[in-house]
Amino acid sequence: MMRMVGKFVASLTGWRVEGQQPDRSKFVLLAAPHTSNWDLLYLLTLAWSVGIPVAWMGKHSIFWGPLGPIMKALGGVPVRRDRRNDLVQQMSDRFRDSEHLVLTVQPEATRARAEYWKSGFYQIARAAGVPIHLGYLDYARKTGGFEASIMPSGDIDADMAVIRAFYADKSACYPELVGPIRLREESSVSD
Repeated sequence: MMRMVGKFVASLTGWRVEGQQPDRSKFVLLAAPHTSNWDLLYLLTLAWSVGIPVAWMGKHSIFWGPLGPIMKALGGVPVRRDRRNDLVQQMSDRFRDSEHLVLTVQPEATRARAEYWKSGFYQIARAAGVPIHLGYLDYARKTGGFEASIMPSGDIDADMAVIRAFYADKSACYPELVGPIRLREESSVSD
């Protein structure tokens, strides 16, 4: 059902998927660049259109009341932002306990310009022993994809260099809101 919905919405909006879908059942899926409220919807649509059932983390407050079951059916995983210290462990446990899990993370964590990406995607993938697939939306070409991947090696500088190179030619909805692709944890980063 979700595949049909994804194909319908993608054709209606003019978006198309490039490349092959990932052949793994567990991975962290980066969703970047992130400058618009539409980014997650488009990425979900493209993922569903090729049969990737994605999960995404959202503020626990959006899962209350009548929207709660809908958000969960759309792959939502409620998290409490005020309890960050155990988020990596919670998601790592979820990977361990799941046969299939594709966890979508928007590393910029905001639609506004951010000077640093949040490192949670990297920490979760490393703790869970799963690869990071580099999902993207390229608004200039109205295309998206999921094919490129990286297994976090623990050498955060080298891994982030690969990620930066991949996203260098991807156009955001609002390019002026795209900040640098870097983590505070990188040794080459200085404040």
